Amino acid sequence: MWTGDRFLDAARAPARDEPSPRAILGVAVRGPLIVAGPCSAESEEQVLRTARQIAALGRVGIFRAGVWKPRTRPGQFEGVGAPALEWLKSARAETGLPFAVEVGNARHVEAALGAAADVVWIGARTTANPFAVQELADALRGADTPVAVKNPVNPDVQVWVGAVERLTRASITRLAAIHRGFSTYGARDYRHSPMWEIALEFRRRLPDVPLICDPSHICGRTETLAHVARTALDLEYAGLMIETHCDPSAALSDAGQQITPGGLRLLLDRVASDSGDTRPHAAAGALEALRENIDALDEALLDVLARRMEVARAIGRYKRETRMAIRQDDRWHRLMVARIASGANRQLSSRCVRRLFETIHDESIREQQAIAPAPPAVDRIGMGEAAADVSARAPRFRDPRAPAAP
Repeated sequence: MWTGDRFLDAARAPARDEPSPRAILGVAVRGPLIVAGPCSAESEEQVLRTARQIAALGRVGIFRAGVWKPRTRPGQFEGVGAPALEWLKSARAETGLPFAVEVGNARHVEAALGAAADVVWIGARTTANPFAVQELADALRGADTPVAVKNPVNPDVQVWVGAVERLTRASITRLAAIHRGFSTYGARDYRHSPMWEIALEFRRRLPDVPLICDPSHICGRTETLAHVARTALDLEYAGLMIETHCDPSAALSDAGQQITPGGLRLLLDRVASDSGDTRPHAAAGALEALRENIDALDEALLDVLARRMEVARAIGRYKRETRMAIRQDDRWHRLMVARIASGANRQLSSRCVRRLFETIHDESIREQQAIAPAPPAVDRIGMGEAAADVSARAPRFRDPRAPAAP
């Protein structure tokens, strides 16, 4: 099982005063590889203008642009398609920047290889489909083009690792992985939750595959790009992929997460200066990532609790309509025994589970009583007093495994 300690262990790496050059996706770098470019290739003028401004920074190793865009819903801009490859070839000829495109099927691979694309990447939706990945692996077999594999949309490290293994079995050796975050219910701070522990578990299993972070898709907005980029570099990621557009406000896709080339320069300056030296602080980055996971899990807990209370209120309305008693103590005791046993299977103490569900149960009863008020109080002890609140008098659940009171 993945634990916080293993997370920290995976993040630690020996410090290097002067890193040796290494090739990532066919580009020789001493530090992190920077991949930048627009979400979509929209026009020849937009591609060339963006590429020129990015190349002028002198800090970007690969120019990226989406040619085929798999969108969530139909009717949105889905890319120009193969004609845009000619624009990317023109940008490469003028700036010297190699270019990368996303491929989703064998037809895309054929067109990209025909245009001599320097790098292709497999998108998150495609990675989640083993049939599609195998089709791409078969189409790429025999080509020497580097391939990057984005994490699947669902948080499953096995699927991610399996996609890379399909490519290696097709004799594709120049590989990288791109961490772009995962789709989760009720995500707030991020468009796609980073779930750093999954990316680091991927790196633990496949340590020879360079890991690149895509803060643009994790964040979904520009305000938090620097924080996520800095965390990735602190965790010794091999590079960053940043969506960069000459005019983000006019972008036809994902306008809110793209920055200008000038913004990219400021971002890279900031993440380089946030640490006191050029070496990443891996342990601090791991701790910050763990805390972000706690924050995200807390938000998910609140979402689940709110949905549970909605169901409790629906039950309260049903009980009011059928004149059913609010309290169902037999069910409550059966539920508690089952929850304690289920918690034990998850390494949760019976005390923790009991206190948690007693609190939730009390709040559920309160919500239901507000919907279906209890009948007027009656004298239950023959002395004229009003009865105490029903919920206060009800016996508390006692774990049958607990020792008897003295």
